[in-house]
Amino acid sequence: MTRTVTVGLDGSPESLAAAAWAAREALLRAVPLRLVHAWVWQPPYSYTPMAGVSAPEPVVEEQRLWAESVPRKAEADLSARHPGLRITTDRISDPPVPALLAASGETDLLVLGSRGLSGLTGFLVGSVGLAVVAGTECPVVLVRAGERAEDEHRPPDAAGLPSATSPFRDVVVGLDLEHPVDAVVEFAFEAAARRGAALRVVHTWTLPPYYYGYGGALDPTLASELGGQVRNALGDALRPWREKFPGVEVSEQIPMGGAGPCLLDASRDASLVVVGRRHRRAPVGPHIGPVTHAVLHHSSAPVAVVPYG
Repeated sequence: MTRTVTVGLDGSPESLAAAAWAAREALLRAVPLRLVHAWVWQPPYSYTPMAGVSAPEPVVEEQRLWAESVPRKAEADLSARHPGLRITTDRISDPPVPALLAASGETDLLVLGSRGLSGLTGFLVGSVGLAVVAGTECPVVLVRAGERAEDEHRPPDAAGLPSATSPFRDVVVGLDLEHPVDAVVEFAFEAAARRGAALRVVHTWTLPPYYYGYGGALDPTLASELGGQVRNALGDALRPWREKFPGVEVSEQIPMGGAGPCLLDASRDASLVVVGRRHRRAPVGPHIGPVTHAVLHHSSAPVAVVPYG
């Protein structure tokens, strides 16, 4: 398998934002970019099919020309922005989900676009995106519409003006100490190393109800001691990764509370949020966990979902 970054295109603003992000990621990885456009002819709303009667040839031809133009225009735009980037394009005559799942088996990373929520920061992940995220064997990055290169970088000065040349914002990764996953941690460390960014590791924890006294009060000394134990355990889990990636500055956060809200809070000043997804099938098919689902829908930064298990 040739190492590539692959992006799914459908001509929408969110998929074009994903293609721009994927191009920058391909340059960071020094690999080619593959543009995939899945297209199956669909009759327009004004066309009423009749038994035994094919669609008018001009209608089919119009849609075919549009389908061919989507990856061609994206390739031309990205080539102009990044002259040294190697780009290939594929138009696949299959529905989007099976086409993208097939493409995910031939790439290092799959990138998809998600609509930005109107008036809010975050994503609106559609059925295609969720089905692909739940079924891929490779990591998937979700990029919201309107995402810009400068959004991933810190403001270069006190004026706070956006810049795509200042240092990257932190990479954030959610780590569960009860079930630490090498694939997720390694992806996060590698992403931070490529960007020359700091890595912020977030591990949330809660206390069982019996640790609280009468009236729901918590002994602050006990909370401090337990927090110290959590911090020591997190440090032990990260020690081999710090040794493997000595150039990555690592900070540890151990807030009390739910993992979803804490990761969403951390995403506000991150360049990338990394979460995991276990390989498992429910009775109705693949699915993602509640924390990953929440982060996908509401993160302020692009989200990388790394499958494991």
